[in-house]
Amino acid sequence: MGYSREIYESAEQILAERRKKAEDLAAQRKSAFYGVCPQAAEIESVLSRTAIIAARAVLSGGSAREQLTRLKAENLALQNRLKEQLNSFGYEEHYLEPEYSCKLCGDTGYIDGKMCDCMKKLLRAQAYDSLNALTPLKLSTFDSFSLEYYSNKTDGDARSPRSIMEGVYANCRRYADSFSLSSPSLIMQGATGLGKTHLSLAIANTAIQKGFGVVYCSVNNMITKLEREHFGREEGNTDRIILDCDLLILDDLGTEFRTAFSCAEIYNIVNTRLMTQKPTIISTNLSTQELQERYTDRFASRIMGEYVRVLFCGRDNRLQKLLRNQS
Repeated sequence: MGYSREIYESAEQILAERRKKAEDLAAQRKSAFYGVCPQAAEIESVLSRTAIIAARAVLSGGSAREQLTRLKAENLALQNRLKEQLNSFGYEEHYLEPEYSCKLCGDTGYIDGKMCDCMKKLLRAQAYDSLNALTPLKLSTFDSFSLEYYSNKTDGDARSPRSIMEGVYANCRRYADSFSLSSPSLIMQGATGLGKTHLSLAIANTAIQKGFGVVYCSVNNMITKLEREHFGREEGNTDRIILDCDLLILDDLGTEFRTAFSCAEIYNIVNTRLMTQKPTIISTNLSTQELQERYTDRFASRIMGEYVRVLFCGRDNRLQKLLRNQS
C-alpha cells in the first residue's frame, strides 16, 4: 500500500523495538538459568557448534548426507537434554526462547518476503495516528461535556435548549456505547460552539476503546492533504485510509475553500462510504438549505436521505466560557 516513508519507518521502528525487547528478555532468562544450571549452558554451546558443522557440511558439497543425518540426531538428543534440564527446574521447553509479539514473523514484519498481517495492521494504526495527531481526543470525552452553558429558559411551549441538548447528549452516548460497523451515519448541525466537535470526538474515544479504527479530520485539512497527494506534492495514502477506516469523522464541513476538486472529493467520500456501509459523522454549521446551495442537490439529498440528523441548539459555549473566565 502507498503509505508515506515516515509511516513505514515508524512501523519498522516499533517492530524493531518489540523484537529487541523480546530478545533482551530471553537473554536475561538465559543468563539467570545458566547461573543455576551450568549444564544447560554447555548444551547450548554444543548445539551452536553442531549448527556450524552442519553448515560447513552443506557448503563443502559431495556426500554430506550421512554427516548431516548424524548431526541431526545429535542435535535432537541435545535439545531433549536441554528440555529435561528446564523441566527439572519447573520451566517449559520454550522458556529460553524470545517471546515475540507476532509468532508468525518473529516481529520482523515479513514472512518469506511477504508482508505479515501484523505489519499491515501496524501501518494502518500509524497512518491513523498520523491523521489524528492534532486531534484533542483525550480532552473530549462524555464525562468532560457540560450542559451548564445551555439555557434552561423556555419560549412558550418549546423545550429549553438544555432539555434539547440533554437528549442530544443521551443519544450520542447511546450511539457510542452500541457502536458497530453497521451503525448509521450522523450529521451534526448547529451554530458554532455548541459542542458538535466535542461530542463527535467523545464518540470517537469510545469507539477507539472498543478497538475500532477511527479517523478524525477537519474537512479543510483533509482537502489540503488530499490535494497535495493527488498532485504529487506529498506522499501518502490518505484517500484509502479515509475510505477504509471503521469510523470517519469529518469536522466543520463548509469551512473548506470551495473548488471543483474539494466538492468532488467530499461527494466521493460521502457516497463511497454510504455504498460500502461504513459509518461517518459529519459536523457542520450549515443548514440543509445551505448544504444544498454550497454543494449540489444530489449531495444534500444523499446526506439528508441516508444520515441521521442531530440538531444542536443554544448559545456559543466557547464564548460563554471565555466571558465567565474574564469576569
